[in-house]
Amino acid sequence: MYEKIRDDRQMRALTGVSLRKFAELLPTFSKTYQQQQHKAYEAGLAQGTRKRKPGGGQKGKLPQMEDKLYFILSYYKTYPTFDELGVRFDLSRSKANEWVHRLSPVLQQTLQVLGHLPQREFESVAAFRQALGEIGELLLDVTERPHQRPGDEQEQQELYSGKKKRHTVQNLIISTFDKVIVFVSQTYEGRKHDYAILKEAFPPEFPWFEYFILLADLGFQGIQTDYVGDSIFIPFKKPRKCKANPDPKLTQAQKAVNKALAQVRVRVEHAIAGCKRFNILSHPFRNHKHGFDDQAMIVSAGLWNFCIS
Repeated sequence: MYEKIRDDRQMRALTGVSLRKFAELLPTFSKTYQQQQHKAYEAGLAQGTRKRKPGGGQKGKLPQMEDKLYFILSYYKTYPTFDELGVRFDLSRSKANEWVHRLSPVLQQTLQVLGHLPQREFESVAAFRQALGEIGELLLDVTERPHQRPGDEQEQQELYSGKKKRHTVQNLIISTFDKVIVFVSQTYEGRKHDYAILKEAFPPEFPWFEYFILLADLGFQGIQTDYVGDSIFIPFKKPRKCKANPDPKLTQAQKAVNKALAQVRVRVEHAIAGCKRFNILSHPFRNHKHGFDDQAMIVSAGLWNFCIS
């Protein structure tokens, strides 16, 4: 399949990366895959279940490393069903499923080795500041992704987002002004509020953002009160209508401030949109393997960082 790619445009359309980026990714992906295969081989020897030497046995439908990388990138980019994926690569539905869950961790580890995978959590404020290095400005947002309606009634209630009027999962995203995603939280159910996610990922009793310029939207009201930092900015909210103020409006100065903040904060929206070029985040998520919705988010964010590096 890989050798049938005609040009760079077709490669980006089918995998989300250019030919040049594909070539950059391939050596580390190949090395990571071989290391994991060797670990599996050693484990098989230790357990007495390994009968063949590495490379022995029947050759699969994805013989070359280029085919394996193209396969998993194509899955993330186009997000076909396993039936459709199997037809594309001459695999059965079950084998397509097996290869996706075998190669996705390899892709994640590859992005980790290359240094493009965002952080997931921080043990302390010092670790947070060390990880960000010389970065001084941060943009904060929460992204929601559609999720297939669960069969369980309790799960339906947990995943239902009143804001989106559908079942979703969501992640807290922190990016730089250069649209690099430096942090992706764990995946939360759709009903959880943006600010509650922030407080769980970054407990307000610690001075996480004390020395940073931080821009957030109105979903994080209260952040300026609860968190330490003189450079935390959110837009002005339009006052509520009441008898004393029947026609509430923002002042021209407040509108100007909101516009200026929006012109900068839109960069985190662009970063999120970059991740969602991979349709696994845009289409309703339908995989049932536990934790794979979280893996899909972090790998897509890592691919975005890799593409703009």
